[in-house]
Amino acid sequence: MTKKYFEHVGSFLRPAELKEARAAFEAGKISKADLTAVEDRLITDLVDKQVAAGLEKITDGEFRRANWHVDFFWGFDGIKRYQYGEGLAFQEVETNDDSAIVTGKIGFTKEHHPFIKHYQFLKKLADERGVEAKISIPAPAQCLVELQRGTNIQKALAVYPNQQDLIDDLAAAYHDAILAFYEEGARTVQLDDCTWGIIMDDEFYKTVTGGQIDKDAIREGLLYINNKALENLPEDLQINTHVCRGNYQSTYATTGPYTAVAETLFGRERATAYFLEYDNERSGGFEPLAEFKNPDKVAVLGLITTKEGKLEDKEAVIKRIRQAQEILPLEQLWLATQCGFASTQEGNLITEEDQWNKLALVKEIIDEVWG
Repeated sequence: MTKKYFEHVGSFLRPAELKEARAAFEAGKISKADLTAVEDRLITDLVDKQVAAGLEKITDGEFRRANWHVDFFWGFDGIKRYQYGEGLAFQEVETNDDSAIVTGKIGFTKEHHPFIKHYQFLKKLADERGVEAKISIPAPAQCLVELQRGTNIQKALAVYPNQQDLIDDLAAAYHDAILAFYEEGARTVQLDDCTWGIIMDDEFYKTVTGGQIDKDAIREGLLYINNKALENLPEDLQINTHVCRGNYQSTYATTGPYTAVAETLFGRERATAYFLEYDNERSGGFEPLAEFKNPDKVAVLGLITTKEGKLEDKEAVIKRIRQAQEILPLEQLWLATQCGFASTQEGNLITEEDQWNKLALVKEIIDEVWG
């Protein structure tokens, strides 16, 4: 049975000082070294707060990122930053238009990808404090969807007339990146993945595909690239995945139960711990958890929302855990927040006090239910 830890999905609210420093850097008012010094200091402070909160696996809060996903893509060879011209449509709000396009053959060079140094800094802090440093990165499927999004696919086709070659190169680059984190001491790598929402949400599916791509083909395509990247990894490396429906300024992008993806995602993806959104009716019921047929896999119930500051009723959360337990044994269940607190630098519409209260509630319930 997989050992379970009190850990957060990944991102934390960015302090005002950090936002101001990044804006100053982008305006050319401070140097990259000045920005890094601010990041280093605030990440150190965040790590100490996580340790004080009892977290056993810690992150850097994604403080060095403006966006949870594209910032990572830009570090690969053959992929560069691109302003798409319009953002992604969330409920009543549009994201920034940062995107990524293919400019050459895709690969991974350890010395060139900035996230390696970011992790080295975090790992040193974690080692000094006796906790584990985990790295959260966007899933390979997430990168593929971005590279093929709308007009981006024309850039991809110019380099990869056969898109299967792009898929295989991207999976190989991810595999190399994951091994590089492992070489730096990472023993938990988390793949954050919104792509399954394409299938779970019928309206979103129609918007993205025009209803022209068979859902089975999408399912198998997402599974293929994620699993290809996760082939032949060290046995002591735990792979988490966080299945997200969008998290931008307290809004969301997709809805729908896990039914349409459960057999593929829960049954066949090479992940061990699945961080799942279950904070409201958008996520449907617990019945799809029956597809966790491998006893070594864990469904981490995201019953505590990060989208609003109001604290959940503890007994109501425990009642929902007991309902999930009717589908899956308690040994295969765990608890976390439904998402991070700031998937982008803008952050959700809550306070820092709210975020720490939420995590304190998660720990209190874990201690009571699982002992």
